[in-house]
Amino acid sequence: MNQTQIYSFTDGLGIEGDSAAASEGGGLPHNTTLDHTLDQHRPEEPTQRSVLVTGGSRGIGAAVAAQFVSSGHRVANLSRSGSCAAGAGTAIGCDVSDNESVQLAVKQAAADNGAVEVLVANAGVTDDKLMLRMDEHSFTNVLDTNLTGTYRLVKAVAGPMLRNRWGRIIFVSSVVAMSGSAGQANYAASKAGLIGLARSLAREFGPRGVTCNVIAPGFIDTDMTAALGDDRRSEVLDSIPLNRIGTVEDIAATIAFLTSDAGGYITGAVIPVDGGLGMGN
Repeated sequence: MNQTQIYSFTDGLGIEGDSAAASEGGGLPHNTTLDHTLDQHRPEEPTQRSVLVTGGSRGIGAAVAAQFVSSGHRVANLSRSGSCAAGAGTAIGCDVSDNESVQLAVKQAAADNGAVEVLVANAGVTDDKLMLRMDEHSFTNVLDTNLTGTYRLVKAVAGPMLRNRWGRIIFVSSVVAMSGSAGQANYAASKAGLIGLARSLAREFGPRGVTCNVIAPGFIDTDMTAALGDDRRSEVLDSIPLNRIGTVEDIAATIAFLTSDAGGYITGAVIPVDGGLGMGN
């Protein structure tokens, strides 16, 4: 009976040239050798990791922490309040603008979950003012939390990652890092600084198997954006090609991929999660 080749098992399985055949009567013939080969190449269960998320008491940080917990990872959830929602990891108090607070929080996270293998630096503040009304404290305070705070975190967690030759670092920036925003010179500068920091670290840490990437969220449905009036929300929607406001789950899903083994060949990247708002800029 003639056989018709209908499947080629060369996509992602590392099996060059192997194929399965079906008879004219339908169905695949039993192939013991092929079955054994496929069993050898079945994807393994994801490795459980020690994850540290900052700014995790609400919004994006809370969703990211919950995503990791749901996937079986051990999560330390850092926030100034020292609290987090159920199912979003172990709450640890931390002020990222204070180096001693960062050191103590990372030490506690390592004691609870093992050395940090995945860092998601999400903590951030705003203090919006037009430049001529912005005093130096308003400028430096935002940079100290959003940018220098991230530096403190990386310094605290990077050692074990580099020694173990595996690590994932994610900085949560913003679409305004590339586009700018009137009244947010301090915030935009701090978020743009994360890109230069991440790309420098990607070059430093890459030879040791540690990746460093940036997520640039657009207009995301959080407590802050929920306070906007209907007219303003309508204006924003008109500027988003996908014609919807993003969700915190959109951000969490992207971070989950970048920190997985599947995302291991991506580093130094800025990933916009903005519905097309910034068109990749």
